[in-house]
Amino acid sequence: MVRRNFIKSTALLTGLSAMPSAFAAVNISESKSTGQNKLKKALGYGMIKSDLPLLDKFKLVKDVGFDGIEFNAPLDIPVAELLEAKAKTGIELPSVVNKDHWSKPLSDPDPQVRQACIDSIAKSLDEVKALGGDTVLVVPGVVSDKVSYEQAYNTSLDSIRKLIPYVEKTGMYIGLENVWNNFLLSPVEAKRFVDEINHPLIGWYFDIGNVLRYGWPEHWLKTLNSRIVKLHVKEFSRDIMNNKGLRAGFDVELLEGDNNWSVVMKTVREIGYKGGWITAEVSGGDKTHLQKISGQMDTILSFYN
Repeated sequence: MVRRNFIKSTALLTGLSAMPSAFAAVNISESKSTGQNKLKKALGYGMIKSDLPLLDKFKLVKDVGFDGIEFNAPLDIPVAELLEAKAKTGIELPSVVNKDHWSKPLSDPDPQVRQACIDSIAKSLDEVKALGGDTVLVVPGVVSDKVSYEQAYNTSLDSIRKLIPYVEKTGMYIGLENVWNNFLLSPVEAKRFVDEINHPLIGWYFDIGNVLRYGWPEHWLKTLNSRIVKLHVKEFSRDIMNNKGLRAGFDVELLEGDNNWSVVMKTVREIGYKGGWITAEVSGGDKTHLQKISGQMDTILSFYN
């Protein structure tokens, strides 16, 4: 997409056409954000391990101190039921995680597979808007022995550009997440990738814990800066990784891994993060376990406030 076409396209978005560059506009609106001085806490729906009806799960989440729940999408639960539980509890539904971006990646060599993922993300955008949220998490691509890095880069860019009409139609954000997909392995490259897409509704859903294997989250935060639309919170221990295996590094409580939370959250504040939320993506459990996670996140937030 050449820049003149981008400018023409984004002129359709209220309030965005006057922005000096695309990523001056990657900035969640104040009506959907809690503002720079306050962040809300969410957790993934799959973390709720108590066998309860939907409404009671929402009440449990409220009771232990969370403000929102993040669902996988396309949704398995009817929107009407989720909205009813939301209305009765005050629990918000700020974002969803697309569930097809691994099995049908945007970087797949088969155009039919890529189109299936595009269709799935388009549906997720409609659903998160219906829920009153604003962001769909998307893995941008996957590099493997059958898909080269350069091939993944080019096909993923093409696929994401095909999603621009859908984000413009809904006004929702796509947040590309940094994951262990052998792709976009440095903050400089991640910045360049999203800048090549060059659209104010497509940024990064930055996972603070996922980069500790090969970097420092505060560096990524500074580089991605206003391109960050949402934040995932998890912990990681390089020592456990080295002694017990790669993925074992995630087997550590929040506040007990290698994140320097005072530095991380100071950086979040300094870059003027406007996404409004930090969402836990850690091992779930019963009410007592979730209450512990809520308290750990309060400690993390104390470094921000």
